[in-house]
Amino acid sequence: MSDVASLIAQCETLDRKAVEHLEHELLKVRAGRANPAMLDGVRVEYYGSEMPLNQVSNINTPDARTIMVQPWEKKMIDPIEKAIMAANLGFNPSNNGEQIIIAVPMLTEERRKELVKMANREGENAKVSIRGARQKAMEAIKKAQKDGLPEDAAKSAEGEVEKVTGIWNKKVDALIAEKEKEIMTV
Repeated sequence: MSDVASLIAQCETLDRKAVEHLEHELLKVRAGRANPAMLDGVRVEYYGSEMPLNQVSNINTPDARTIMVQPWEKKMIDPIEKAIMAANLGFNPSNNGEQIIIAVPMLTEERRKELVKMANREGENAKVSIRGARQKAMEAIKKAQKDGLPEDAAKSAEGEVEKVTGIWNKKVDALIAEKEKEIMTV
């Protein structure tokens, strides 16, 4: 029976990882407000190797429409500015010799709808992962049943897996609904 409990725990762990990944991906989907996470994918050439932007500078948001990038070394201003342009994020960075200033433009209605679709795609990817974890658990329960697990214990375990899957799917739906509301709020 502890074998079945570990199967359910494993399924829940995979579901949790899918939701955590979704939360991380949704941070990258901009909602009109400046957020340092918008620059997470930017990589900068630093002493011969590619480094994430946040490892060569401080990134902060002094207000809802501005991102400020303060390089740790002044000579990194130009490479960072070029890397932000190359990342194709729709930003037009400028620098004052000390730091890079990015004015985050207002979102158009069309762009908001695109972002909602992007968020929904990420949500669907999370649900696919959750379904995959459910399927793995169900197959393992059926295998355990063939190996001697009583039928009522198998049915109970399957019910538990369904319950866990439903809980995590609801969390995905709630995250997506929250992000959609955030994106569509002008």
